[in-house]
Amino acid sequence: MSLADAGRRAGGWLLLLTVLAALLVGPAGSASAHATLVSTDPAQGAVLETAPERVTFTFNESVIGVPAGIKVFDATGTEVASTATVRASRLLVDLDEEVADGTLVVVWRLVSEDGHPIGGSLSFAVGAPSDVVDVPGTGADAGTEAPALLGVVRGVGYVGLLLAAGLAAFAVLFLPRDPAADRSRARLRPVARVAAGVGALGWAAAVPLVALYQLGLPASALADGDTWTALAATEYAVPAAVVAGLALAVCALPASAPGRGRTVLVLAGCALAVTAPAFTGHTRAATPEALVLGGDVLHLAAGSLWLGGLVAIALVLGDLARGEHGAVVLGAFSTWAAGLLAVLVVAGTVLAWRISGSWAALLDSGYGALLLVKVLAALVAIGIAAWNRYALLPRFRTAAAQPEPTRPPPPRGRKASRSGAVSRGRTAPARTDRSASATPLVRTALAEAGVLVVVLAVTGFLVDRSPETASAVAAEDRGESATESVKLDDIAARITLDPVAVGPATLTIEMTDAAGEPAEGFEAPRMSLASDEVELGELSLSSLGPGVYAGDVVLPTTGEWEVQVSLRTTEFDNPVRTVTFRVPDAAAEDPGPSESAQVSR
Repeated sequence: MSLADAGRRAGGWLLLLTVLAALLVGPAGSASAHATLVSTDPAQGAVLETAPERVTFTFNESVIGVPAGIKVFDATGTEVASTATVRASRLLVDLDEEVADGTLVVVWRLVSEDGHPIGGSLSFAVGAPSDVVDVPGTGADAGTEAPALLGVVRGVGYVGLLLAAGLAAFAVLFLPRDPAADRSRARLRPVARVAAGVGALGWAAAVPLVALYQLGLPASALADGDTWTALAATEYAVPAAVVAGLALAVCALPASAPGRGRTVLVLAGCALAVTAPAFTGHTRAATPEALVLGGDVLHLAAGSLWLGGLVAIALVLGDLARGEHGAVVLGAFSTWAAGLLAVLVVAGTVLAWRISGSWAALLDSGYGALLLVKVLAALVAIGIAAWNRYALLPRFRTAAAQPEPTRPPPPRGRKASRSGAVSRGRTAPARTDRSASATPLVRTALAEAGVLVVVLAVTGFLVDRSPETASAVAAEDRGESATESVKLDDIAARITLDPVAVGPATLTIEMTDAAGEPAEGFEAPRMSLASDEVELGELSLSSLGPGVYAGDVVLPTTGEWEVQVSLRTTEFDNPVRTVTFRVPDAAAEDPGPSESAQVSR
């Protein structure tokens, strides 16, 4: 394959990948973090006359049940018999026995669609709240931060996967179909197989760690069959596909020039191995799903070819430089590498934006900080690649175009030189200009590959780190609140929603009398939220001071949200008013308040 042909092919692929990247950016809607609790029935802190037969939790996306992850306790800490069922985005907890009056606590732990565990508790009372509530700790109380060991294992798995697939693809795509390249193939095969073994070990070892992380269980729980059956099917299918793809790719690697059948087998194995990881993790919850998955696959494929190609160049360039193939192989890979860098930058940027929710979130969250470390390391690798392509590669091509220097034989009978390099009738194999010019390229390729290993190590920690904090920061950074005023008989009330954004928010009501002094009603005020599609129910309000109450809420969607406010001003009067807040789409430049709202910064 000539350099011109390689350039035309790389240009065609680059055009196609650029179009796909543009599609990724174009229709993108709002991103979503992992599942968020939208409402409960009964509401938090509710006091009921009779015990409910069922407690319902509603989330903003589908969730996965966890064995023994849902438990119900009375105020003394005694467990109440219950049965938990998950139906798409709802958790249903049926109480299987009669309960006495007092406080009940439902402790829950689930797994969101992106593989991150979520948990919490719900308290309500039957008859009257208990004075003392003593609930024991459970597996649902376990932390939801991924353990460091899982990040290390993930990183090892990604390094092995991308290196093995990249080496295998390089061997069938870039090495010339010439017996002179068989020595180079012999160098790449064992390295690819070792990398595949490391990658398979990393992906397999992550499965039990993921089980313990998601379910919040100790290591001893691995002996329990329920621990293994609780994992989602994708947690088994993805590692299995990675291992199967790597096995096919490295086992099909030929010792000599590959035919079309062998080439197809190797590339099919590589494609299976690098595609599978896109079906787990953050991309499962980001939108639009199909295009985000496509971007992740492009990202992994480009990274694999880049890393594997660099290591391959470092291993075989010395052999190829002795013949006429070195410049051709290096030129072809360099042309492709430029396209791969473009794909990595575009696809990686889009994925970062879709998963984190906003650019601002990248600066103020743990997930965003790790992502920026990954980006900075990638920029270092790109800088080395640019030096390779525009400084060292031209020197190598110039040296490759020169004929090999030869040394005339010494006169017959001449003894060896002082260094012993020349003996009677023989010439010393002087180091050629080609080999010398290849040495800097090999060194920079290894340095570039080393930086990419750092990038993959960071990726291992990013996979299991929740972007929820990033999304919350994105909402806070918008810095907007909306306030509306209503009259509740003689009391003036100001209702504030802060921030006006999808995600966690706070509703505050401030009540004053005609003189502008803090005022209280006959009872505490009540507020509930609803939209045309979702009813969040009544909020649990806490007193922040005289005439000031606030409650936390999670807004799952954009659009018009109605807040119903009621206040018992006397024993017989209970005025009810409704105010409306408009929650804009995150992409809108000017969110603006609802018609009657006042926006403050």
